[in-house]
Amino acid sequence: MKITMAHGSGGESTSALIRDVFAKHFHNEILDKLEDSAVVPGSGRLAVTTDSFVVTPIIFPGGDIGRLSICGTVNDLLMSGAKPMYLTCGCILEEGLDIDVLDKVIGSMAETAREAGVKIITGDTKVIENKGGEPGLIINTSGVGFIPDDLDVPGPFKLEDSDAIIISGNLGDHHAAILGTRMGIESPIKSDNAPLCEMVNSLLTEGIRVHAMRDVTRGGLGTVLNEFSSSSKCNIELVENDLPVSNSVRDFCGILGLDPLYMGNEGKMVLSVHGDDAKRAVEVIRSCKYGENACIIGKVIKNSDSSDNNNVSVITKIGGKRVVGLMYGEGLPRIC
Repeated sequence: MKITMAHGSGGESTSALIRDVFAKHFHNEILDKLEDSAVVPGSGRLAVTTDSFVVTPIIFPGGDIGRLSICGTVNDLLMSGAKPMYLTCGCILEEGLDIDVLDKVIGSMAETAREAGVKIITGDTKVIENKGGEPGLIINTSGVGFIPDDLDVPGPFKLEDSDAIIISGNLGDHHAAILGTRMGIESPIKSDNAPLCEMVNSLLTEGIRVHAMRDVTRGGLGTVLNEFSSSSKCNIELVENDLPVSNSVRDFCGILGLDPLYMGNEGKMVLSVHGDDAKRAVEVIRSCKYGENACIIGKVIKNSDSSDNNNVSVITKIGGKRVVGLMYGEGLPRIC
């Protein structure tokens, strides 16, 4: 069965779609009321985020747009030290989309939400005309997380001299999986899309002095660290030999001339932590699901003045140094 314009009419077809696909997977005591808005318990400090997902293809090696939408929103909340609690789900369906495909995607969203410990509490569905090509799906998710009252919220402007820069795992997997699929390249590479709840909670519970956290998505690690450098008025020095990249992704980059520093991920985060806590932080992350390849990749060198003369650099394999600037150009479109 395919999506038709009737599924967006607000009538019986819409009710059947909500009942047979969305409510079936997202079932919980809040959503089941099917009100226009959800009423939930609150918190003293909230983190709120929203994101839209347009990835092509919608099902890819290692995941799909449904899992990706949960991971992306949950991870954004986590980076401020919040505990993700509630998500909304808005779906825009193109006429002709196979309902079995939609059911698979929504089921994946529900499974990932359970893994992340969040509830999808309200949503909306619209159907639009297919303007040609393979019928697709766009998902918007908004998320709310609770921030503990005693937490010093991490931020990119809080880096300190001698901080260690840590990455939670291999670079470039999601980017390579999406691009390889579009190009018809057969490889074992799978997307790394994953919720990072366990490792963030463990770091904060263990008292690791985390000064900044950011999930490494579009623009890659190089772009994120340039934002850290600019916000904190500091230099960041990386070591190329310490950057974790799988052999498959390294070979993929070699063939296509890509740089893992600018490739997107959907299940990795970069942290700046107090230098004395660095080794312990790596141990904590490696003990968590999705963190087995975590490692220290560099350090922070705080500028002696407040000028804008700051940068990110990398010590190359042959002992030279090159500046890692912001990514310029379009990059890979529709990666998330």
